[in-house]
Amino acid sequence: MELKPGTYRLEGYIDVPLERLEVIETALQEHIRLTREEPGCIYFNVDPCPDNQGRFIVSEAFVDEAAFAFHQERGGNSPWAKISEGIPRNFKKWVVEER
Repeated sequence: MELKPGTYRLEGYIDVPLERLEVIETALQEHIRLTREEPGCIYFNVDPCPDNQGRFIVSEAFVDEAAFAFHQERGGNSPWAKISEGIPRNFKKWVVEER
């Protein structure tokens, strides 16, 4: 998918401890649904890594930094934030530039 310049991107992963996996997988479904409904969300994917149990690959795009900031604010004040607290995250963020 070709994204417009100014699109805010994030990619990376979260590593869920196996003892928290069931709770996280359940909560993640609602977090994904709510995020995809946010204004400015182009896509939001969180998929299990086939090679590393407990790792989820995250790939997201928002129309601009303001839409991403809204997502961070909403997500940070949601049940997902409390349920996923302390889970290691490894993310890279960037803005799509003109080619």
